[in-house]
Amino acid sequence: MLDLPIYITLSFGLTILLSVFLFCKATAYSKTIVVVLSLWLVIQSVICLTGFYAVTDVLPPRFIFLVAPPLVAIVLLFATSKGKKYMDGWNVKALTLLHVVRIPVELILFQLFLNKAVPEIMTFEGRNFDIISGISSLIIFYFGYVKNVLSQKIIMVWNIVCLLLLLNIVFHGVLSVPYPFQQFGFEQPNIALLHFPFIFLPGLIVPLVLLSHLVSIRYILKNNQKLKLYE
Repeated sequence: MLDLPIYITLSFGLTILLSVFLFCKATAYSKTIVVVLSLWLVIQSVICLTGFYAVTDVLPPRFIFLVAPPLVAIVLLFATSKGKKYMDGWNVKALTLLHVVRIPVELILFQLFLNKAVPEIMTFEGRNFDIISGISSLIIFYFGYVKNVLSQKIIMVWNIVCLLLLLNIVFHGVLSVPYPFQQFGFEQPNIALLHFPFIFLPGLIVPLVLLSHLVSIRYILKNNQKLKLYE
């Protein structure tokens, strides 16, 4: 466990719960999703609290056991007909609202930097501009899905840009961890994400945000194909 002010840990805990709630809401509280996410939180919490992820001098990095399963699940959803049909029942409007969690995440990352747990490069004072995604998600949600005044092209561009912003912070975050292949943050490595509960940023929140973007992009492309058929 890191020696951090309790408000940082509690704030991140609430952000995890908000992420899970919004994603479950987008899937109409699918029992499968609720069970899978609950089990994932419990299993990874137990593993992390043993200090498993804090060991960084081994290859392949143990981090892979945290991020690989969600990525494999995403690939399976998009690669199988059952997965695609399952995603078709999700609420894209709610998935767009999920991105609001990127606001508290960025504020918490800044607090972690001030407490010497992540490098400056991972904050909005460095190379992390993901807070823009969180703030703009409220605009897209309201004008795109509540008022319906934004075109699908604008929403598509927004999803792609925010997806790139997400990949940017993932890239810098991974290469700031004190692994043998570390490239950034040598003055202050990214150690927070190796400890509970912050492992759930790469192990839960990022995958949910990534999946939300991909599902939204697929939804727009699919709708455009339908419109062309009726033209």
